[in-house]
Amino acid sequence: MSESRQTRTATARFVATHSVLTLDARHPYVAKSLIDAEDMHRTVMSGFQGWVDDGSRDPRAQMGVLSTWTVDLKAAALVLVVQSKVAADWGHVPAAALRDTPHLITVDRTFRAGDTIGFRTVVNPTYSKWRTAPDGRLLRGKRVAHTKPDGVRKWCARHFGDGRVGVTADPDTIAVRMLPTVSSPAPHKGLKVARAELRGSGTVTDPAAFVTALTEGVGHARAYSCGLILTR
Repeated sequence: MSESRQTRTATARFVATHSVLTLDARHPYVAKSLIDAEDMHRTVMSGFQGWVDDGSRDPRAQMGVLSTWTVDLKAAALVLVVQSKVAADWGHVPAAALRDTPHLITVDRTFRAGDTIGFRTVVNPTYSKWRTAPDGRLLRGKRVAHTKPDGVRKWCARHFGDGRVGVTADPDTIAVRMLPTVSSPAPHKGLKVARAELRGSGTVTDPAAFVTALTEGVGHARAYSCGLILTR
């Protein structure tokens, strides 16, 4: 194998932009997003108007938009982190809803096989229930959510234990915190997104696969602030 080929497979570069918004959770613009997952999605996507044609299929994926948020109810502060391939414009956010000016960060990082990284992510930890067909064959059934930490660690074993996302981590060492389910009222009454926060460290085993996971997110419900992996 040539040296150039070894270099391509041993390293991978991740480039994106992060927006960090600190918002007043008491402001109606923000409060609506905390009780309606669809409204939170609209808030996130509102920073990227004009980048794709109206009606374009899956604009979130095209622009690489992923997000995560935390809320401090005592301080009435919502911190929203939005990752994207393109520059965001938050000028439409009401000034009274902002605790501070939105902070924009360019992320440009090269990962190498063997690197040790710390990570945090909020995921939608689901699995498919198998069902038996009339002829006895096993068929993939309805997707259901893990609701306890032990179940979430099984999810971690599938995604991090075998290096599927390009980084290998011991599921037993990953800190799991169950988060409240987010949902949406009419007309999205069926929308319920189970969430769990994961914090841990691991070893990069496949830099290209890891950069793909960083860029595209991991798991389901990526439109609803799940799947963004933050590293340190």
